[in-house]
Amino acid sequence: MEHVQPDPAQASPAERRRWARYLADERAEAAVYRRLARRRAGDEREILVQLADAERRHEQHWLRLLGGEPARMPRASVRTRVTAWLATRFGSIFTLALAQRAEARSPYESDPFATPAMSADEKVHHEVVRGLAARSRRRLSGTFRAAVFGANDGLVSNLALVMGIGATGVSGSFVMFSGIAGLLAGALSMGAGEFVSVRSQRELLDATEPNDFAHAGLPDLDIDENELALVYRTRGMREDEAIARARKLVGDAHQGRMPAPTAAQDDHEVIGGAWRAAASSFCFFAGGAIIPVLPWIFGLSGLIAVVLALALVGIALLVTGATVGLLSGSAPLPRALRQLAIGFGAAAVTYLLGLLFGVSVA
Repeated sequence: MEHVQPDPAQASPAERRRWARYLADERAEAAVYRRLARRRAGDEREILVQLADAERRHEQHWLRLLGGEPARMPRASVRTRVTAWLATRFGSIFTLALAQRAEARSPYESDPFATPAMSADEKVHHEVVRGLAARSRRRLSGTFRAAVFGANDGLVSNLALVMGIGATGVSGSFVMFSGIAGLLAGALSMGAGEFVSVRSQRELLDATEPNDFAHAGLPDLDIDENELALVYRTRGMREDEAIARARKLVGDAHQGRMPAPTAAQDDHEVIGGAWRAAASSFCFFAGGAIIPVLPWIFGLSGLIAVVLALALVGIALLVTGATVGLLSGSAPLPRALRQLAIGFGAAAVTYLLGLLFGVSVA
């Protein structure tokens, strides 16, 4: 169905103010993409430059409806300004994640003065930015996973530990040393576990991915009688493709043309390094686990220490949850509240158990 746009001359002052806001947002988003492009190279830079040019097309649409530059240009939305600030300071995956969400929230689909092509553009832009953000997520996924899980586990486990022990009625120094012991035990366990996990995954990949083990014997193979085609059939090729590939490789080898080495796969990059993941897990677990113990380290005890520990851990859980939500391209607030509910739920269980099995202090 053909899109019939309302007559811009009949637009109300409120609608014209909305166009001006759209214009400000388009300019700010284009500036974000240009700033990100300056921090990238190769095809990523080119993609971001083309996105900035596309935002200029939308900018021109609103300028035409407004009849030129508005006398009073409004500020861009808060989300767009935050994204622009991040692009200026960091140029990181956080910026791409925010830009991804901004493209997904485009109001053009329901605005009668926006064209269907503009709405379709925004959907495509969302997928483009999502793809760029996915590249960055892949580059940091191994270490980031260890860091986030380490920090979150440190926060939750040590909060539950000090809440449970504190509820039994023991002295503040006992709670503090228990918390420090839990920090060291948990951090060492997390670091060792992460090292074994990542190293095992990398060894499994090394054992399963294709390699060039058979290439050294290619010149000695009979061009008509060999099983090289079976190698390629095990890798998913059809029989005719595998035979043609094997015949070509053996023929080239007989003429002195050896195949190029097999390119390394991306899975190792996704998993990350074992030592790096272990160190990140240890440090971030320790960093998270120290927070619930801080009130007792500074000499507080009783209800004041408990309330302060809950407040500090609550803030940290909200931050880690929002960060995971933001980097995954979803809304940060639900993830933040989920982390908070999980952490406080675990602490509530151990606190009640501490009350149930409480001790009397002379």
